[in-house]
Amino acid sequence: MNINFTLISQAIAFSVFIWFTVKFVWPPLLRAIEERQKTIADGLAAGERGRHELELASQRSSDVLREAKQRASEIILQAEKRATEIVEEAKRTAKDEGDRIITGAKADISHEVFSAKEALRQHAAQLAIAGAEKILRREVDAKAHADILIAIEEDLK
Repeated sequence: MNINFTLISQAIAFSVFIWFTVKFVWPPLLRAIEERQKTIADGLAAGERGRHELELASQRSSDVLREAKQRASEIILQAEKRATEIVEEAKRTAKDEGDRIITGAKADISHEVFSAKEALRQHAAQLAIAGAEKILRREVDAKAHADILIAIEEDLK
């Protein structure tokens, strides 16, 4: 074996191997590497966008929470104001109703007093008549009364 021939044939084989690798193996490897780099870059960009969106969402949620608290405090203030108005209205209604009941009661009382006075007057009149009747029955004699009537009739004649 000749060392020159071996070296030249190895150089030719190595050149064919390099050409084959550059022509058929290297382009798919470069495409795979470029795709991987693009995927990694897209993933990093998506992560950055996600982080930015998370910050924006956090700010929006803070704003919404602050607005909700403010609205809740406004609603509570309105409810307290309305409760005070309802209590005051109930007080006015109760006072008006109490005044109306008192007025009705006073009218009923005056009517009852008038009725009681009238009943007492009638009862007193009945007692007076009954007493006078008893006194007259005791004091008036039928014979004396008849004599007086005869005397009056004679004078008239």
